[in-house]
Amino acid sequence: MVSAGLLWQHPVDRLGFWGGLLLLIYLGVVVVIDIEHRLILHPVSLFGAIAGLGVGTWLHGFWDTLLGGVVGFGVMLALYGLGVLWLRLASHRRNERVDDVALGFGDVNLSGVLGLILGWPGIAGGLMLAIFLGGGISLVVILVMLALKRFNRFTAVPYGPFLVAGAVILLYFQKVLQGLFD
Repeated sequence: MVSAGLLWQHPVDRLGFWGGLLLLIYLGVVVVIDIEHRLILHPVSLFGAIAGLGVGTWLHGFWDTLLGGVVGFGVMLALYGLGVLWLRLASHRRNERVDDVALGFGDVNLSGVLGLILGWPGIAGGLMLAIFLGGGISLVVILVMLALKRFNRFTAVPYGPFLVAGAVILLYFQKVLQGLFD
């Protein structure tokens, strides 16, 4: 309700109120599913890719949209591979099997979708914001777990909400951010 009211007062450039609201609803669905189930489903990603291609092309042009999608997907695919390698090394070093993943492939797909929406170079800023937000919140989670003496090295924190937060900050607070740096 509050988001819709703020969006009504300050619509996203070129998307208007309704386009911005539909995009916000989609991103909200992604966040809720990821928090509740630690999943970003492939049909949700496919819908997002189709919608993101349209939104991104409308906002940035076709080639910047496509480049943003490729960069978003590619960067997170590389991080996904590093996470798999890290967990294999940790599992081997501890002589126990770790069945979890450091970063889910749904996060890789979501980064591609957000790259389509943000375009190039917007996805670079969106990923940097997501990394800083995710790192900061994860540090707080670790400190709280240590204080409560419930620390577990392999506690999973869903990463999709941080990716979405980075994109939302860039899309919906663009005028505020431009005002800070002008």
